[in-house]
Amino acid sequence: MVCGGTKGIGEAAATALKDCGASVVVLSRTASGKDTIACDMEDIDLLTTSIKREITENGPFQILINNSGGPPSGAIVDATSNDFEKAFRRHVLASQTLVQLILPGMMESNYGRVINVISTSVKEPITGLGVSNTIRGAMASWSKSYSNELPPNITINNVLPGFTNTERLGELKKTLSEQKGISQEEVEKAWLSTVPEGRLGDPSELGNVIAFLASPAASFVRGVSLPVDGGRTGSI
Repeated sequence: MVCGGTKGIGEAAATALKDCGASVVVLSRTASGKDTIACDMEDIDLLTTSIKREITENGPFQILINNSGGPPSGAIVDATSNDFEKAFRRHVLASQTLVQLILPGMMESNYGRVINVISTSVKEPITGLGVSNTIRGAMASWSKSYSNELPPNITINNVLPGFTNTERLGELKKTLSEQKGISQEEVEKAWLSTVPEGRLGDPSELGNVIAFLASPAASFVRGVSLPVDGGRTGSI
């Protein structure tokens, strides 16, 4: 199950998993073809009904990729209570719901992988992403708590994308350009000055890391937050 699997990092993860031989079901807001479940992750009741139906009709999942579009950019001082509630529902509550629904099948199979696509902001908050910084941090703590409770052979880990060439990054670039009164090219140049690899990441590079964490090869990797950011994150 790949959430948000129709574009960006989610689509790259779905592709990488398929390349490794996995049967992939994508969860997205709109159905885009076979093996796609249409559901808004903020609608917890519909999410629950949809996943229960999928499991009943087609069997359990062994892999869950929690991935959803981040909250709108903006300063935290301007964020409303509704902004936080909406983001918390889409990310933390939806992920909690999915794990509780899918975990029994993982336990029956004696194999499970939960991988959360969050952000390097869990290590270093990103300017202009106040709500996102808060919610991503909550996701990281939620995941670490689960890592201590899940049974053997069922792991949970976080992937922390850096500056990755997605629509989301383009929106942030535009916002910062307008806020600072500089061109989008200058915004990107400033970003890249902090990335030792000297470029934006490609979604496929994130997809490959996700596929590794989902595989038997990552059986002893548990409860980690792994930056995939070209070396930008300054913390160890």
